[in-house]
Amino acid sequence: MKAKLILVIAISLLAISLFLSYGFLSGENFGDSLDFYFGIDVAHADVKAIKEVIDEVSSYTNLFLIGSTGISHNAAKLDEVCQYLYDRDLHFIVYDETPRYLDLLNETKNKFGDKFLGLEYEDEMGGNQLDVWKYRPVTEAENHSDAANQFVEAINGYLNWPGFSLDFKPTDFRLFTGDYALYWFDYEAGYEVVLAEFGWNYSRQLNVALCRGAATIHEKEWGVIVTWTYSHPPYLESGAELYQDLVYAYENGAEYILVYDSNEEYTEGILKTEHFQAIEQFWNYVKANPMRRDRSSDRVAYVLPMDYAYGFRGPNDKIWGLWEADAFSLEISENLGEILEEYGVKLDIIYDDGLELDGTYSKYIFWNGTMITS
Repeated sequence: MKAKLILVIAISLLAISLFLSYGFLSGENFGDSLDFYFGIDVAHADVKAIKEVIDEVSSYTNLFLIGSTGISHNAAKLDEVCQYLYDRDLHFIVYDETPRYLDLLNETKNKFGDKFLGLEYEDEMGGNQLDVWKYRPVTEAENHSDAANQFVEAINGYLNWPGFSLDFKPTDFRLFTGDYALYWFDYEAGYEVVLAEFGWNYSRQLNVALCRGAATIHEKEWGVIVTWTYSHPPYLESGAELYQDLVYAYENGAEYILVYDSNEEYTEGILKTEHFQAIEQFWNYVKANPMRRDRSSDRVAYVLPMDYAYGFRGPNDKIWGLWEADAFSLEISENLGEILEEYGVKLDIIYDDGLELDGTYSKYIFWNGTMITS
């Protein structure tokens, strides 16, 4: 959302049937030993306003994403905001999209130690591939596997591009990204934490299944950013809806949860009193309900064909942003909709890509109807 805002309006029958299909996971109670990070993603560069938000939320969050290059590209502003966060015992992630400032970010990492969690280096790579020709990593491909290979190679090269001093590259930092599609391929490309975007009227359940499944197989972490519902003010959903989304993400095992705070011009925040109240209410919920994360072996996996990067936002969504939906897309979408209805929050979605049926999941349901029980 920081570098370019993708206004995707794809309302799917699948999303409508699954949207807000809330249900909570059960499992071993890991209590306070489990790391969980929750806070605000501010994507504008008004330092005074940012400090005001920090003052407001510092007692009921533990994470802040400095989401504006207006801050991360300015040494004085970056140090000022990071010091302000550090003094309030908050962890933080910094957003950037160019290797030019990696030396500065490395200085920040060295100064603030473990409070600096990592670097969000660009976002919505998967979403761009589906929706935005200008920023699409792959513009043509011979087939799905060729598109997958190009996508992974292009982003991996981007993540390993050295800074101007040649001393640092993005992979020297813990790498985060936010996205709303193709999470599997973000992990394949080298991101360590993918944050699924809860926004618009996309199915929360579907996106959790896709992102959590990808993270599980890649043995990585995942999380959620609650972002825009509308492309115009007030942008965000209501406070009550925000609270519901936060609890849903938490109960489904998200290790990082952020609330996006910026308008379309990246000039000011959009959080209102009702949102801050919801955020504080959620923090109290977390304190009263230590995270219960089920083991993947208690879940079921729906297995997609290898390299089949369909958007799953409706019957007309594209494959890799390059090929139109077809009868096969419709069949898989319908099957997946039925399986999500049956298994609910117990379902993850993964790919048939070197898959080892080793008991990671209790059951594997393949796209072609094959079922294997561990």
